[in-house]
Amino acid sequence: MAERRTLRTLLLGAVLGLAVITGPARAADAPPATDNPAREARMMALAAELRCLVCQNQTIADSHAGLAEDLRRQIRELLDKGMSDREIRDYMTQRYGDFVLYRPPFKASTALLWAGPGLLLVGALGGLALVLRRRQRLGDEAFDPDVPEEQETNANVPNR
Repeated sequence: MAERRTLRTLLLGAVLGLAVITGPARAADAPPATDNPAREARMMALAAELRCLVCQNQTIADSHAGLAEDLRRQIRELLDKGMSDREIRDYMTQRYGDFVLYRPPFKASTALLWAGPGLLLVGALGGLALVLRRRQRLGDEAFDPDVPEEQETNANVPNR
């Protein structure tokens, strides 16, 4: 009975060891280096201007998502067809909307996106001014009195 447990333990250890050793072998290979470095640089420059639709906080150039890889491949194909950078951006915008652009144009549908941070700042400063004005109108009795640290410690000690 003890021999079977030892054999099972050894077998389990061998399987786990094999899994650990061969785990990195299953990792995805890096995409092959391109034969045209100028095209690849142009593709990466375009991809740096487009937002990953899955990650949303990364560019297509930075993202490792499958969709980002597909979009990079699609940009390469469009470059091979002879399309200009502007045509490719227009194609992506037509297909995915202004959201795909990291710097969307200013128009009615993106006005809040451009003006939003300024409006939030003005609102926050207005709220701060309102709170400070109300606090200034309150009398001294609305606030805790400032007690020096020495008096606080003496107040907590009972008299003997």
